[in-house]
Order: sequence, then C-alpha cells, then structure tokens
Amino acid sequence: MNRDQEPSGPLDRIEVAKGRHASVGGVGVVRVLPNRSRRTVGPWCFVDCILPDEFAEPHPLEVGPHPHTGLATVTWLFEGEALHGDSLGTEQLIRPGQLNLMTAGQGIAHSELGVTAAGRGFQMWLAQPEATRHGPSRFEHHAELPTATFGTAQATVLLGTLGDAVSPAVVDSDLVGTELRLRPGTVEIPANPRFEYAIVPIDAPVRIGEAIVEPGWLGMVPVGAELLMIGAGQAGARVMLLGGVPLEERIQMWWNFVARTRDELTQAWLDWQNQNTDRFGEVNSTLARIDAPPPPWIRPNNS
Repeated sequence: MNRDQEPSGPLDRIEVAKGRHASVGGVGVVRVLPNRSRRTVGPWCFVDCILPDEFAEPHPLEVGPHPHTGLATVTWLFEGEALHGDSLGTEQLIRPGQLNLMTAGQGIAHSELGVTAAGRGFQMWLAQPEATRHGPSRFEHHAELPTATFGTAQATVLLGTLGDAVSPAVVDSDLVGTELRLRPGTVEIPANPRFEYAIVPIDAPVRIGEAIVEPGWLGMVPVGAELLMIGAGQAGARVMLLGGVPLEERIQMWWNFVARTRDELTQAWLDWQNQNTDRFGEVNSTLARIDAPPPPWIRPNNS
C-alpha cells in the first residue's frame, strides 16, 4: 500500500449480492442468503424476502407440516397475517410488527397458513451453536418489541441489542436483528466491531459507505465497524439489519435441516420420512404433511 493511502475500513469493503427469485408455499420470495459468495452472516444462514411488488397476484401462504433441526426460524411480517402451528402444540396468529421465534434444537415440525393473501415480510433462519443444537425445541411470540431512534432512523429490535434497546426474545448466539425505517439522508447506526452485518433494503435502494444496495439485495459489512453509515434517497427506505459474531464452525444445510455433517443430515431425513414422532412430534394442521426429497448423495436403494 502506498504510504499516502489511508488504510481501508469495513465500510470500504462492502460485499453486494443480488437475491434470487424462488417460491415457498405458492408465494414468491427473493432469497438473499445463502448466495454464491456468502453462506452465513453471523449465525444468520437463511433470509427470504416476501416482496409482493415482484408478483402480480400473490396467494395466501400454505406450507404443510415440515421439519427443522439445528436452527431457529424468525418470522417478521409487514403486511398480512399467518397462522403458525407446531409440534409443541402451539397455534399462534402472527400480525405485522410481531415476532415469531421457533427454535428447533434436535427436532421440531411446524406449518404456516396464510390468513390473508401474502403481504410483505421476512422468513429467516439462525444456525444454532453446538451448545444448543441438540437440545429441546421452544417457541416464542412477542407482540411488542423495543424501539430506538438514531438520528432520523427509527429502529425496531427483533433480536439482540441495538443501542439501549434490548429484545426480550431468547437467542443462542451473540447477534442482532432489526428493522430500520430511514428518512432521506445519511444516518449513523451504532455497530458492534465483533459483528459482521447484512443490510437488506426492502422498498428502496440504500447506500452503505460507497456501495449502492437495491431492494432484495444484500450488502455485507465485515467485522470491525463501530458505526454503519446508511443513506436513503428522497423517498426514505426500510431495511433489515442483521448481524452477529462470525460462525467459528462450518455448517451444512440441506432442505430444512442445519447440521455439521452429511451423516447428521441423512439421519434427519430418515427420521422425518419414517415419521419419527419422538424426534419431530406431530402438528395439528389441515395442510398435507410435506415429504422430504431424497438427499442428492443418497441412492434410492440406500433409503
């Protein structure tokens, strides 16, 4: 490096990745994580944006009983309503501005039924650490969440801590999940230098440092930042801010399972296909149970 050059900081090393279109339960989504260049951001390992502006006639969400292992699901709606049911016996209606947090541990099953046509929102996963991923499952619903103001930005803290706002939700890792509403101009958001961050615009482009990030894209800030400089245009913007300490171990994901080895994924698949209710329980749902597709490494005669 030339002696006259300033060393680059985290906001000079933004990674930008475009989301890809997918369908879940008949509803169109934009999947921003994982992507080709980035598998995780902190413990966040899966982020789907429900963005109905991309789809002319959205349908109600219908996802029949299906399993999860080794992860926590985070459901956050801006519009619409959905009914969550799981094998713990939970039946919970979720509305905009409310948080559903389901932690799978060794295994859980659940279903999601849209009460209204698909609106806007996020479905996200957190990879559980070794200390809890083999443990019991649990479910939390929080109808009210803390808020904070940073300059002209309004923050709702879903998970973790931002500034003085602390979410009541129980998490297994050091992380944060926040919805930010930005007015025109640039705002400084406090950051934990131990965290890496994903910033996902929802309805308008934003600037992170010198990088422009479009709706349905992901802007990734590496560790080291103590402030996040986020700029919005004349219409303002809404973004999701997700962050956490980078994972120290490599995870493996397949279908609805998060594990550490392929053998663990295979066993989860077998347990679901064999209807192992000791592991996954049963879901009281009018929707059909979803069979797991065979893992690509399993030959039919080995199942």
